Amino acid sequence: MEENLKQLQSEILKITLYGPESTGKTTLSQQLASEFNTVWIPEFARDYLQEKWETKKEICSEEDLLPIAIGQTKLENEALQNANSILFCDTNLLVTKVFSDLYYNNCHPSLEKAAKKHKYDLFFLTDIDVPWEADDLRDRPEDRQKTLAFFEEALIHYNKPYIKLSGNQEERKSKAVTIINQLIKAKQLGFSSYDFIEMHHRKIDIDTVENQINYLKKGIQKTVLDRPALINDGILKFSKEESQFFSTFFDENKNKLKLKKFVPASGAASRMFKFLSEFINDFKLGDESINAYINRKEDKNLPVFLVAKEKFSFHSEVIRKVKSILPNYDELDKDTRDYWFIKTMLSKDHLDFANKPKGVLPFHKYKHHIATAIEEHLNESAHYASSNKKAFIHFTVSKEHQKSFETIVQKTKTSIEEKTKTTIDVRYSFQNESTDVIALDLNNNPFKDDNDQLVFRPGGHGALIENLNNLDADVVFIKNIDNVIQNHIETITLYKKALAGILLQYQSTIFNYLKALHNDTVSRELIDEIVFFLKEKLNIEVLEDFHKYTKESKIENLITALNRPIRVCGMVKNEGEPGGGPFWVQDKKGNVFLQIIESSQIDFKDEYQARIAQNATHFNPVDIVCGLKDFHGNPFDLTHYIDKNSGFIVEKNKNGKPYRAYELPGLWNGAMAKWLTIFVEVPLITFNPVKTVNDLLKPAHQPD
Repeated sequence: MEENLKQLQSEILKITLYGPESTGKTTLSQQLASEFNTVWIPEFARDYLQEKWETKKEICSEEDLLPIAIGQTKLENEALQNANSILFCDTNLLVTKVFSDLYYNNCHPSLEKAAKKHKYDLFFLTDIDVPWEADDLRDRPEDRQKTLAFFEEALIHYNKPYIKLSGNQEERKSKAVTIINQLIKAKQLGFSSYDFIEMHHRKIDIDTVENQINYLKKGIQKTVLDRPALINDGILKFSKEESQFFSTFFDENKNKLKLKKFVPASGAASRMFKFLSEFINDFKLGDESINAYINRKEDKNLPVFLVAKEKFSFHSEVIRKVKSILPNYDELDKDTRDYWFIKTMLSKDHLDFANKPKGVLPFHKYKHHIATAIEEHLNESAHYASSNKKAFIHFTVSKEHQKSFETIVQKTKTSIEEKTKTTIDVRYSFQNESTDVIALDLNNNPFKDDNDQLVFRPGGHGALIENLNNLDADVVFIKNIDNVIQNHIETITLYKKALAGILLQYQSTIFNYLKALHNDTVSRELIDEIVFFLKEKLNIEVLEDFHKYTKESKIENLITALNRPIRVCGMVKNEGEPGGGPFWVQDKKGNVFLQIIESSQIDFKDEYQARIAQNATHFNPVDIVCGLKDFHGNPFDLTHYIDKNSGFIVEKNKNGKPYRAYELPGLWNGAMAKWLTIFVEVPLITFNPVKTVNDLLKPAHQPD
């Protein structure tokens, strides 16, 4: 018996259609077999039961199911001889097993065992969104949703790799063909069907995964620096009076524009508390003194934190919490008090600061309240990112953190609105799961967790270019969640508006040129003027043989050069902060242009490149104002302006196992590589990020 139900193994890809009666399995099997020039096997039960009905006028009984299963298995095994690289099966033994359970509340053990063992590379679960068609054998037009759920539960119970197909005939065929082609490629790359299903549900394209694997195997070429961007050589510098002029110009024009403030705020604050987490994990209270630990670890951060901990805005909150845990806290020795202060602050059972997003943490202490970074950004948006007395602010957050953001917004927004006489509209978005990236082990094999699941990790802040792309705005202000200060809102406002005013002036000139270039009567003199503007104002060189072009080709070339999204980036003098900076870089064609470059993109083993990096005078504070629409008022598709070859390779660790992953081109470098770029020096006071908790001790984060 069991021998007759044995499924032959083969290298042939087996795709099976699976679902309730009258859901289009046969039609789709035929379509797919034709599309892939191979064979399909019909449903054995149909001919078997039709003959029984015609000869005996009897319908299916429980005793028929085992012969049906044997006949279906035989059909499938024989068809393997005639299939090319794929075999399509109109049904399978699991369908028979489910019908047995549905009709008879029972299943023959041999049938159940075989249904469980039979393997397919993919099950297509056919949905009930097609009309039910009656025939001699179909008898359950009612409760189709309940029946479909019963079928799907069996797939889940037996851990079968499946994808649900919905839509009309053509939609199903189109979806299925795309999925099968992706599955074939996934198999060629060494992924299992279950791996592929995981990628499919995450909407991760297999071609994208292949590219990521190639980057990890071959490495990513370092950026070629030509020279650092300096004042009057890539970086503009304006006096305070000139900045005021641009700020006023922005104010005069802003009410005609849709403005938004965009704040990347995903992820937890784990790095902010890294040295404190290391202390809690490594220090054993009673075995050594904290001073001995500091000396042993040569930790320069911990003593600063401990000496000044009363200055942190969260000090009172931590003290209240620790005293609720240890009522005799004040009577303990200093080492014990300090240890418990840090432990209470970080412990998941208590305040859990390191696992919360930076935006919700207490940052600044005012006379009557404690302010978070969220509150500071709301206040800033009302001051410089508002038009017609309305401000729009957009936070990119992790799904699990949105509620905590909403709680703080609800608590603080009204008072800011009343104070600034500005209505604030707050929206959120998440980093698209489809931008997650594959991880490989050190042997370049797919990295899997302890449950044999593929490990994907967020693709880095470069993924947020999609979130930015979805904003409906003329001008967008970008600023990191932790780059806020206490007080000095007037200074911050002046320079943010100045950057926006500079953008509007450049944009006005560019739009006028583009309108002229679309006019057939554009003069040779104007073409020369535009070439000069590109070179002197936008730092873009035209092609070497540009003068040989026909007039039509020159116009086309200039339109391509000018018709791009534009950004004005604030730059501060470099005072040793880690991170990226402004450079002139050279592409593969020898073109030199301005770009923000992260230190990880620089080849420091090359002495010449290292020397260029060391001669940099400015730092990128992620203080950016963007123009996202063209001269017709239509939004640019920002995904067309990414340098996909400028990503990063990161090395991480999961449960003690090392792995490598590709990280997408950064939001303000590779993801904006093909934008029009203007660098402007701004005062250092506008840049005060909180990379570690001790940064909150700097004057900009302390009360005046």
